[in-house]
Amino acid sequence: MDITRNQYFLAGLVLLLLGFEFRSVESVQLTPAFTGFLAERTGHPAVAANDTIDSLVGAKTSLPPKTVLIPEWIGWFFLSAGAVLTLHSLAMPRSG
Repeated sequence: MDITRNQYFLAGLVLLLLGFEFRSVESVQLTPAFTGFLAERTGHPAVAANDTIDSLVGAKTSLPPKTVLIPEWIGWFFLSAGAVLTLHSLAMPRSG
């Protein structure tokens, strides 16, 4: 199956919108539940300390939420790739 002009255009627009989104956001703060999930999966030592505190105190404690800083180049990458795909779709011949 060949990729058509419309599919290139749609992929370009999606990448352009992702690029605008990543350029407008500097950081993302994860929820405490997802931070705990990531810490468990990566074997972070805070999980073991958190489990120890839970067993001693008898209350459920949660990890502080993690903040993910988004690099500036990711937004520029998506913007440029989306522009290339969109312009390529406009330069392709129409099918049929």
